[in-house]
Formats: sequence, C-alpha cells, structure tokens
Amino acid sequence: MKTVLSGIRSTGHLHLGNYFGALRNFVQLQHQAKCYFFIADLHSLTTHPKPVDFHSGVKTILSEYLASGLDPEKSTLFIQSSVPQVSELYVLLNMLTYKGELERTTSFKDKVRLNPDNVNAGLLTYPVLMAADILVHRADWVPVGKDQEQHLEITRLLARRFNKLYEVPVFPEPEAYNFGSNLVKIPGLDGSGKMGKSEENGIYLVDDQKTITKKVMRAVTDTGPVAPGSPMNPGVANLFTILGVVSEPEVYRYFREQYDNCTIRYGDLKKQLAADICKHTLPIKARIEEIFNNGPYLKYVIEKGTDEACTSARATMELVRNAVGFKSF
Repeated sequence: MKTVLSGIRSTGHLHLGNYFGALRNFVQLQHQAKCYFFIADLHSLTTHPKPVDFHSGVKTILSEYLASGLDPEKSTLFIQSSVPQVSELYVLLNMLTYKGELERTTSFKDKVRLNPDNVNAGLLTYPVLMAADILVHRADWVPVGKDQEQHLEITRLLARRFNKLYEVPVFPEPEAYNFGSNLVKIPGLDGSGKMGKSEENGIYLVDDQKTITKKVMRAVTDTGPVAPGSPMNPGVANLFTILGVVSEPEVYRYFREQYDNCTIRYGDLKKQLAADICKHTLPIKARIEEIFNNGPYLKYVIEKGTDEACTSARATMELVRNAVGFKSF
C-alpha cells in the first residue's frame, strides 16, 4: 500500500479551493492508501502569528479537516510540532542543503519580493522542513499544486543525496500525486487565477449564507457579451468555472447559452451560484461548529494521530541515525 502525505498551514480557514481541489479527493484516497494529513503549525511560524491565535488556528484546521470528511479511523491526522522527529530530520537535512539551492526557489524569491522586511531563515529553509515532513514518513505520493512542485523536487534531491552520502537506501523518492480527471481548480472571485487564503478572494467553509451571497454578488464581471461567441473576461470565466463545479450540468448549460446569445443577466447568475455554493458548504459549516466545540473528540483524534505519526517517524529516524553514525555508549 502506498503512503500519502499532505499538510496545510494553521493560518486562516479552508476555502472552496481547498475543499474541491484537495479534500474531497483525500476523502476517497484514505480508503486506498496509508494517508498522513497534518497541520503545519511549524511552517506557520514564518509569519509570526500571535501566541493567542496560534492554538486556535490549529484547532480550526483540524475541525475543518474532520468536517470535510477526513476520518481518523481511516487516516492519520496530526499536528506537525507534536512529532519531534520532524525537527530532528529538518536539522540533519539542512546539513545537506546549500544556500544557493534555496535562494533560487521561486517561492523564496516571491516571499522576499512581497515581504522584504521579513526575510527570515525559516523562509529560506522552508523547502527543507517540507522535505523533513515528507521523508520522515517515507511517503510515496505527495499531492502538490504547481507552486509546490519545486519544493518536492528539492525533497527528491535530498533523498538521493542522503542515500548516496551514507550509502544506505533510507528514503524513497516521493512522486507528485495528481488527481487526474478528478483535479479541480477553483479560481478567485477577484478575477485572479487562484483562490487562496492569503489572497482574500475566497469563499470559506465557515462562511454563512449571507456572507457567501455578498461575496459572490461583488465578484468581478463586465458589462456583458457584445456579440454571440464573445470571449469571456477572466472574472466572468472564473464564475463559470465555479458554476461548473458546484451546480448541476443543466444549470451550467442554461447560463452558458444565455451568455452565448447575449441575454445573460449576471445578477441572476450570481444568485444561482451563491445558492449552489451554499448547498455544499452550509452542511460542512454546521459540522465544523459541532466538531470545534467537541473538545474530547478533538483530543481523541490528535492523541491517536500523534501516536501513529510518531511510531512511523521513530522507525524512520532509527534508520537515519544508524546511517549517519549516531551511537549510544
């Protein structure tokens, strides 16, 4: 059975892109592979979250994971910082990683450009911590987006470098896992190409009906098509993309025909889109609230997941320590 690993930073809430693009597929994948899904609280420290918000962020993501259908009896759910072997492997892998390799990563360059006053060492070595997350469980498959593929290649490089240096095949080279025809990309409501937590252009799983409707009604459009077959601007195309995911096929066809014959009313399209989004998210929102307030259940999930994750990580680190030459007196 293949081992799968994926994590998400404990900042903000999960949105439609997370749900349709990843979580729904994770729910199916947990029946087919050994899955580790973690909350990346150490990664979130690069942006210096306030201590008062730190635990709440972890609890939020855990509740949203569970409400979306991840099952602690089928997969391992854990908090990154609760597995100390991750930090140990992170230190060892840093010894095999070169400054120039990290400075050339696209994500680091982007972060330096966007936040020139917060260029900390954690940002530079972010791909190394990601590699430790993956390799400590000797994962075979890692579901990643385009923006993370370079980080995964660094993970593969470090696996090869470690195995060659110590002449022991400790680590497999993980492969990017692609959901194929099931891969769904949800664009942002602002006309951009990506819905993201940091872009503030998304609909979150915790949003209520009023908030969802307000966000959709404010979405970027244009004055309408000027001739049959007119190309869509990015904002309108994004709305149709989301409509194609959340609505019934006949609803999509109806509005597409209206667009093509220049009779579309964007207000009607947006109202329908908001209503159809709510059909998917409002039941999840209710489950999130129920789970978030169920302290004993969350404690059970984390304790179970931590035990499973630490068992896996300890087995790997025993191999790693033996390969490096650590010995007891």
